[in-house]
Amino acid sequence: MKKIKTSNIIAIIVASFLILLLVSPDTKAWVSRGLMKIGLFKPDLESNPTSPEEVALDTGVSPSVFFTDGDGNRIDAANQAGKVVFINFWATWCPPCIAEMPSIDKLYQQFKDNENVVFVIADVDKQYEKSKKFMESKKLNLPVHIPSGDIPGHWLGGAIPTTIILDKQGQIATRHEGMADYSRPEIAEFIQKLIAD
Repeated sequence: MKKIKTSNIIAIIVASFLILLLVSPDTKAWVSRGLMKIGLFKPDLESNPTSPEEVALDTGVSPSVFFTDGDGNRIDAANQAGKVVFINFWATWCPPCIAEMPSIDKLYQQFKDNENVVFVIADVDKQYEKSKKFMESKKLNLPVHIPSGDIPGHWLGGAIPTTIILDKQGQIATRHEGMADYSRPEIAEFIQKLIAD
């Protein structure tokens, strides 16, 4: 009987893990979450003011951007009467989106009872039931929405996840493309500052 070398066992384990990474969004998300924990994916909190061309002229009011929840309620995210709005664009098939969801859930838990903050977790595929089941399966309590109109290009370009935080005037306070750890203390501090302004 031939002995199996330790190096062969290690090679099989590594190859199996790499195959899992290629085919399993959950495995990719698990690895990405580990990288977020060590601080590799910090959201950009640089101020990203909306250009004057992107604001409705003369009115001072942001153009309406609508989302719908599971009960059919429409929300105009850009016009929330003095509230800070956290919007995350995602999809259930997107590993970086899946990876950052637990950190968004932690942030949401901090602010869910604060009437000055609104969370919109927008499934870009517009599949509310699938997204709701995803949240339930992952034991996440995030409010799922689907876009119910056009999303401005300066909000959502071509990449998901994309997260924007709107100030109380409905203007973009910050925008981040790609995965990030939103459970970091500086995110909550940033939102608190926007509430106070």
